[in-house]
Amino acid sequence: MSEIESDNRQSLADLGALTSGVEAVAPEAESVESDAPAVFVPIVSNAPLREQEIDAQGRAYATGRRKDAVARVWVKPGTGKIIVNGRDQEIYFARPTLRLVINQPFTVTDRTGQYDVVATVKGGGLSGQAGAVKHGISQALTKYEPILRGTVKAEGFLTRDSRTVERKKYGRAKARKSFQFSKR
Repeated sequence: MSEIESDNRQSLADLGALTSGVEAVAPEAESVESDAPAVFVPIVSNAPLREQEIDAQGRAYATGRRKDAVARVWVKPGTGKIIVNGRDQEIYFARPTLRLVINQPFTVTDRTGQYDVVATVKGGGLSGQAGAVKHGISQALTKYEPILRGTVKAEGFLTRDSRTVERKKYGRAKARKSFQFSKR
């Protein structure tokens, strides 16, 4: 027997001696005794890990970003009205797919029609602005109800999508496209 194997057996024996004196705590409802080893049940508190962040008007504020667009978003309890740059969402985001993107955080958390949203967006195009508003709504919603953070984070709405347009390079027509080649 080598020296390493004897050390491993000695450490396993030490572990066995340590665990033999510890009694496992089993739930009181299950008083059936068996030969199976007892399972330790950790106690989990239902308290949220973060505090609720609300301003004096009862709103939660967050900033959302996507491409070159930046959205400032305020969320408060209400009837489900979403106002973007002073206009209703149906007017500002005419495409239904963009409105679907904006409403995703509410549908995932089952809070459709429970919050009013006021957002101001600058920069980028409509698609980037819709993504920025979605990111801002997700951030603000988790600040208003911290218990929803896990649900929203699992969907990936709290992560800022860092993909942006690649810059134009000198000697090129665009970022990677070359000028038309001429042999003569």
